[in-house]
Amino acid sequence: MTYDVIVVGGGNAALCAALAARESVGKVLVLERAPEEESGGNSRFTAGLFRLAYTGPQDLKTLIPDLSAEEIANTDFGTYTEEQFLDDMARVTEYRCDPDLTEILVKQSLPTAQWMRKKGVRFTAAWGRQAFKIGGKFKFWGGLTVEAVGGGPGLVESETQLAKKAGIEIWYGARAVSLIADDAGVHGVVVKHQGKTKELKAKAVVLAAGGFQANTEWRTRYMGPGWELAKVRGTRFNTVDAIRMALDIGAAAHGNWSGSHAVAWDRNAPETSDLAVGDGFQKHSYPWGVYINAEGKRFVDEGADFRNYTYAKYGRVILQQPKQFAWQIFDAKVKAQLRDEYRIRQVTKISGNTLEELVSKMDDTDQKTALDTLKKYNAAVRTEVPFNPNVKDGRRTEGLEVNKSNWANTLDTPPFEAYAVTCGITFSFGGLKINTDAQVINSDGEPIRGLYAAGELVGGIFWFNYPGGSGLTNGAVFGRIAGTNAAKAR
Repeated sequence: MTYDVIVVGGGNAALCAALAARESVGKVLVLERAPEEESGGNSRFTAGLFRLAYTGPQDLKTLIPDLSAEEIANTDFGTYTEEQFLDDMARVTEYRCDPDLTEILVKQSLPTAQWMRKKGVRFTAAWGRQAFKIGGKFKFWGGLTVEAVGGGPGLVESETQLAKKAGIEIWYGARAVSLIADDAGVHGVVVKHQGKTKELKAKAVVLAAGGFQANTEWRTRYMGPGWELAKVRGTRFNTVDAIRMALDIGAAAHGNWSGSHAVAWDRNAPETSDLAVGDGFQKHSYPWGVYINAEGKRFVDEGADFRNYTYAKYGRVILQQPKQFAWQIFDAKVKAQLRDEYRIRQVTKISGNTLEELVSKMDDTDQKTALDTLKKYNAAVRTEVPFNPNVKDGRRTEGLEVNKSNWANTLDTPPFEAYAVTCGITFSFGGLKINTDAQVINSDGEPIRGLYAAGELVGGIFWFNYPGGSGLTNGAVFGRIAGTNAAKAR
């Protein structure tokens, strides 16, 4: 029952920590609370996208060696420099992101992905999610180009198999209860496994078990009234265990405890996500249409920025609407650009051959006001500006109470479709304070010896919002750092 390093959690951050620790120590144990068929934390529910700084196709080929000359010739991958990544992190977090941790996240994004590739994780270009074909050539947008093969489920499966192949022990259905700690630091974990409570000794412990988004009471306590009504987008097992364990021994709470990554999610999705559907309940094509709330009014600028930079904050906005839901409305002109999640069987959708017919089917909605809103929106569109989904095209409305800044298409081509969405919370932004070595810091500002953390339970990196794809990158970067330093601590 003695290990060199124990990792609490079973997702991307945890498995990267375990793989990194195993490079220099012999006995590494992963404690995954979920049963094996539900393992992988929130990582399993993602699309597997990684936000990375890169200078062009030559960098991408280090991750995707089979990227062909023809694919490169037919694709504008562009560049996404470290400066752009840093600027995006600062801008979307309203300049509150921890500068030291953010610099590491950005500068280690590509090297960490290259390390994962050498370990055996396979990547591909995200043509289906992040590029549109214009003039016979794909063009990537929003600084997001790379995804794990098989998406989130493929990533978790790959990392799990690599861990087992490396001789890392994984316990499923193993719920960490508390840390074994004294004045000298952390010495292990108390875990409940197979109906028995056990004490496991370790030279170092890495916490990487997600945030508190699946804990209704903590969500409402820290995020405020109404958050108990949100759907949980990911795993049902992220109920604050690892954060609580660290706080109990004096760790410092840090970051945006009232904030979260929250998206538009199907109104009738289950309370916690369904692995059979994965991230299919999300509805992220709103920049091509309009939002209408239960009062029949638009309430947000759907075209404020690329979806990558707004989707993680608009879930909160939807939750704040009357009855906690809204409609996303599209016409036939943009149907081909709607993401695959709009075509799944489990979807709350209505359609009509006229706007009047569509609005008449909008239950729980002020239909008269909704129709008036849509007509005023159509009349306000600057139709002389050409539509281009690959850039912020400036095709906008003028004179409305809430204007749309880009991609403002008139709703004039039947059939019309509307999708009912609510708020789906992905992960909480508040968590533990760490330093650049991924050591957990106590409330006196000192590192807690033998305790490290990575992933969603780390506070201070994301505030208010989130650039798409940076969560998995964050987990991998700091998971690797935590695992490496935990092994050194031994």
